[in-house]
Amino acid sequence: MESVQNVSQELNVTRDTALEELQQSTPVEFKKDIFKKLRGGFFVVLGYLLSPLCWWNDLLFNLPIAYGFGYVCSLLSPKLLLPGSIIGYWLSNIVGILLIQFGSKDFFQKEPQEHNLKKELFTGLISSTVYTLLIMLLIQLKILDSPILFSNS
Repeated sequence: MESVQNVSQELNVTRDTALEELQQSTPVEFKKDIFKKLRGGFFVVLGYLLSPLCWWNDLLFNLPIAYGFGYVCSLLSPKLLLPGSIIGYWLSNIVGILLIQFGSKDFFQKEPQEHNLKKELFTGLISSTVYTLLIMLLIQLKILDSPILFSNS
């Protein structure tokens, strides 16, 4: 009988603390939390579409962005179209990785933490560079085939 009373008291304490927590969260905070999670989810999806993690994104997203960047660079000098396109492609991948990082922090973290922009930019830059070097190595070792874009025949 005593154990039933102890369990009943523990349930009452648990219920009371749950009610207090529910009363402390206001509708405004709830709306902010939902908005933050939606924003984070949007950034994660957009970042995934721009990042090198998505294998089919290049044709729809990265290459048009890269060509647009190269085109803007070619307005300065026609020789800058190809280098500008390569830089634009690389930058779109970095932006994708950074958007995933920012969005995942909004989506998964309960309490807001200060962003270290320099560290996040550095991490995105390093991971994109490593990815690019890995792909170049796989192409050089003939593990991956690269398409012949500019053939004379």
